[in-house]
Amino acid sequence: MRLHRLDITAFGPFGTTQSVDFDALSAAGLFLLHGPTGAGKTSVLDAVCYALYGSVPGARQGGQGTTLRSDHAAPATRTSVTLELTVAGRRLEITRQPPWERPKKRGAGTTVDKAQTWLRERDAATGAWKDLSRSHQEIGEEVTQLLGMSREQFCQVVLLPQGDFARFLRADAEARGKLLGRLFDTHRFAEVEKRLADRRRAAEARVRDGDADLLADAHRMQQAAGGAMELPELSPGQPGLADAVLTAAAVARSTAREQLTAAHCRLATAESVRAGAGRALDAARERHRLQRRFAEARERAERLRERSGAHDEDQARMERARKAETVAPALELRDSADAEHRRAAAAEERARALLPASLADAGPDGLAAAARRAAEELGGLESARRAERRLAELLDERAGLERQERADEEVREDAEAWLADWEATRTALQDRIATAQQAATRAGELAARRDTARHRLEAARTRDRLIRDAETAAEQAGAAREQALAARQHWLDLKEQRLGGIAAELAAGLTDGTPCAVCGATEHPAPARRVAGHVDRETEERALAGYQDAEDRRAEADRRLAAVREELAAAGAGAGDTPAEQLARELDEAEREYARAREAASTLHAAQEELRAAEREHELRTAAQRDAAVRAAARVGHRERLDLERAALEEELAQARGNAPSVAARAGQLERQAALLTDAAGAARTAEEAARRLKDADARLADAAFRAGFDTPRAAADALLDDDAHRQLQRRLDAWHDEEAAVRAVLAEPETAAAAREPAADLAAAQRAAEDADRAVREAASARDAAARRCAELDRLSARAAASVRRLGPLREEYDRVARMAALTAGTSAENERRMRLESYVLAARLEQVAAAATVRLRRMSSGRYTLVHSDDRTGRGRSGLGLHVVDAWTGRERDTATLSGGETFFASLALALGLADVVTDEAGGVRLDTLFIDEGFGSLDDQTLDEVLDVLDSLRERDRSVGIVSHVPDLRRRIHAQLEVEKDRSGSRLRQRGT
Repeated sequence: MRLHRLDITAFGPFGTTQSVDFDALSAAGLFLLHGPTGAGKTSVLDAVCYALYGSVPGARQGGQGTTLRSDHAAPATRTSVTLELTVAGRRLEITRQPPWERPKKRGAGTTVDKAQTWLRERDAATGAWKDLSRSHQEIGEEVTQLLGMSREQFCQVVLLPQGDFARFLRADAEARGKLLGRLFDTHRFAEVEKRLADRRRAAEARVRDGDADLLADAHRMQQAAGGAMELPELSPGQPGLADAVLTAAAVARSTAREQLTAAHCRLATAESVRAGAGRALDAARERHRLQRRFAEARERAERLRERSGAHDEDQARMERARKAETVAPALELRDSADAEHRRAAAAEERARALLPASLADAGPDGLAAAARRAAEELGGLESARRAERRLAELLDERAGLERQERADEEVREDAEAWLADWEATRTALQDRIATAQQAATRAGELAARRDTARHRLEAARTRDRLIRDAETAAEQAGAAREQALAARQHWLDLKEQRLGGIAAELAAGLTDGTPCAVCGATEHPAPARRVAGHVDRETEERALAGYQDAEDRRAEADRRLAAVREELAAAGAGAGDTPAEQLARELDEAEREYARAREAASTLHAAQEELRAAEREHELRTAAQRDAAVRAAARVGHRERLDLERAALEEELAQARGNAPSVAARAGQLERQAALLTDAAGAARTAEEAARRLKDADARLADAAFRAGFDTPRAAADALLDDDAHRQLQRRLDAWHDEEAAVRAVLAEPETAAAAREPAADLAAAQRAAEDADRAVREAASARDAAARRCAELDRLSARAAASVRRLGPLREEYDRVARMAALTAGTSAENERRMRLESYVLAARLEQVAAAATVRLRRMSSGRYTLVHSDDRTGRGRSGLGLHVVDAWTGRERDTATLSGGETFFASLALALGLADVVTDEAGGVRLDTLFIDEGFGSLDDQTLDEVLDVLDSLRERDRSVGIVSHVPDLRRRIHAQLEVEKDRSGSRLRQRGT
């Protein structure tokens, strides 16, 4: 991350717009931000933090909204901060404006404008700026992702507040743990501890539930065994429960099988007894049947003797009926003629009753003539019939017009009702189309996000590989730095020794008479002599050459490390510090969101088609409404013409109908009159013919009865039998003969006669014996079935219990494994010797990295005297593994950091801050930090230590870094030429750049 430009308006102590050109300040590598106390030096850093994260650091982060506004600003000037920077290879510009209470444009008073944020990016090819977002949340997420650091980490890594690290040096393990946990985001390891504890409780619950189910099955087996099974006195979770339950189940199954075998034997005995009783019952039933059959045959023979007289009468009647059957044809002929005569007379009477009184006594010929006259009058009504049909057509046409009018009215009403909802329907369809189009647009955005997530996942996998390469290169670079520092120290020691003996080296080249190169004298009375251990120029130059070689190797190692870290930064720019597994999950989530957006967008075509169909329907409804109105206007004239023609036809028909309601009615009257006259004439002729045939039939019947032996035709008719009477008489005769033959056959049967001579059968006793035997079989079968069900139930429950035991095995193993892991991460396990929680262990590793990185610079600042080390020892009942000590090379002892002096505390905390910055930067994915700020603390250093500290800070430029020192120490103004000065007065503070 490199800062380019900062514009501040009405922010903090700055009442007007102030600009900072960080490119000019960073050109010198090291620049100074100074000014009087309270002028606003820290406000410049607050503005940088506010532009990036929307809040200020430290205790000032409560200053949001109008509290950030300068009290010196004009009422119409809005507070604004604009920061231009390069991060992850992208040139960005962030503008933030907090909420502002401004004067109203109309009237008195004030109104509050909401906070606004802009994010722009400059196109590398064209140099033009393009807007990326105006959303606070989106911009915050984008900045955090690009930097790879939260606001707290940024304030600790880039702004380097020295007071915090001085407190960090003297803090206890608990306070150090809070700070490190906030910087390195180790809450996920605490979540791992919690997750393992939850899994342990869940696994324990599953084991207990499994044991409870096993005990429930054992109780069910006890109930099925009828109380013959003894259960172990164990509760869920206790060892040995499964073996005890399975053993008790095996004993219960064995007992149940023995009971089933005994029940089978009892059932076989009962079935044998039932078979004997059944055979005895069958024999008694057969003897009882034969005895009853013989008794019934004797009773039937007695009844035949009692009905013999009636049988003789039936035979005599059957003989007379056979003689009367010869007279039957003549009887039928006479009955037929009589019936026909009566029908003809009745028909004639009915026909004459329908005629007028003037024709009641007319003969057949007179009636026929009257019928011909009515037919002739009926033929003259044809013209009136045509007029009546035309009138009916007119009425139908008139009714058709009415139907069309009602249909058109329905069309108009339907169209008006549909058109009344047209606007709402069209608006709803347009809203659906707009929603689908938005979904399509979001699908495009989600596709870009999905591609970005895919690239980040690839970058994260590359980053994970490069992290290992960077660690190896860092170790090599650290070793090269140590060698270079040792060679430099060796060269400086030799140089100091040579400077001490430089007089002897100059004296070696003096000759008498030759001027001295130092004082110019030609006489040399007391030249300096070499002492033991003198270092000459050649030795110094060899040491210098060795130092330069070591420095070249260090530079080469740093270049290799920088190259790897640049690759790591390029890979980390797209992935940040997010694990590859999480990025893979994010990619899956992006794929799912993209699929949902595509699904929502897929309704666009259907909604558009529905809208087009509705628009077509709108056109059809409008046209139908218009056509119905046109047809209604055309029907008015047509209706008037039909009414005129109808009046003329009705006048013509009134004359033709006479007193009849219609021509058809008049024609009907004439048709009925002609038909009645014709029918009456025919009925009169038929009646005369039927009287003649009846007289002939009476003569033939009298002759046939005399020949058959009957005195009169009536006697012959009385002797006749109809079909039903003949059949009934014949059945009685046949039944008599059949019954007589059957009785003789039964009385002649040998078995029946023999059974009749034996004693009466005791059927009730045999029935009771058979029922007792059957009841015994049912009871034995029920007992056998109960025993079989008991065995089956015990087998089923035993198999279920065995399956539960097998299923509980892996659950118990999982519980043991999870419980052991949870105890280990929680620090309660005996395997965890130091009783360290997982989060504490991770923080201890991070502190060890920070101490190692800080030691490299602390040794340079303290001329090799001090080294920072961390300790795993527990302090009282506090957290273990977060101890921090300093090793004094002069005494060789390790002591607490609280014993350092003020100046020592400053450069120790500075080294710690720089080391922490390196570790957090690596943790954030290798984000390159090209601009750093160090806030105060330099006033506690002496000149030599200040030189060492500035030398360390100046070495940060080797990676093209720029370091800004925030201080009001006057000596720093002489040492650092590039300066950003903050001036204050009554109208507010101003910024001025010098030496750039």
